[in-house]
Amino acid sequence: MSEGPIKTKSGKTRTLLKNPVPISVYCLLFALLSISWMPLQEQTTNLATAFSSSATNYYKNGKTTSLYEMLSLEQRGLSMQAFEYAFKGYRQLLQEKIISKQDYLTICDFSQSSNKKRLYVIDMVNSIIVVNTYVAHGRNSGGEYATRFSNRSKSLQSSLGFYVTQDTYFGEHGLSLRLSGLEEGYNDNASQRKIVIHGADYIGDKRLRRSSYMGRSYGCPAIPRKECTQVINMIKNGSCIFIYHPSTNYLHGSKILNG
Repeated sequence: MSEGPIKTKSGKTRTLLKNPVPISVYCLLFALLSISWMPLQEQTTNLATAFSSSATNYYKNGKTTSLYEMLSLEQRGLSMQAFEYAFKGYRQLLQEKIISKQDYLTICDFSQSSNKKRLYVIDMVNSIIVVNTYVAHGRNSGGEYATRFSNRSKSLQSSLGFYVTQDTYFGEHGLSLRLSGLEEGYNDNASQRKIVIHGADYIGDKRLRRSSYMGRSYGCPAIPRKECTQVINMIKNGSCIFIYHPSTNYLHGSKILNG
């Protein structure tokens, strides 16, 4: 910036900046300094609020396509429609504070073959895919492809819709993650049915070498055992999971998608 002399009413000469620093710059510097002196918990809260606004703006401004392309999701097999539905529900649950852990969005795309890596764990803060792996559907939902879904106990079928992750426990499958279904009539019996994420040997690359399609669960979104611990510890305690299929009944009836 440059300076220039001017004369005051008293006849004295003063030097002023020709291009003074905008007030907004000072405000920004003050805000940054203020945050640096905040307690860590308050800093985290402020950053979370900023992220919430950013995620909301992505959807409001119609930028889901940009995010979808940036993550190269089409090349990984996830349809744009599945991602848009997932993001819409995630955003709504975030605004309603049903999700307490907003860092991750997990999508199970049951429109794809079970032989494909159709589970995606997306880091929504850094806009990266952190896990892309196989996921099983229920035994009575279909063979290679899932085509039937149910919320009933003992149906041995998968349930569509949005879930929030709960706590973990060690059961017959080892480390497992409880899920709470958020959609009445579609998956709200998940806890009663003991629908959880757990590791399994009947799904993964080794299984494909022995069979034409993956093994199936009793309705749980089971994942390869070698990735189980990583995924569960990453998304446990309050993150969003969306199990998708282009079922007309669900897409038209979901209150989250149509709210």
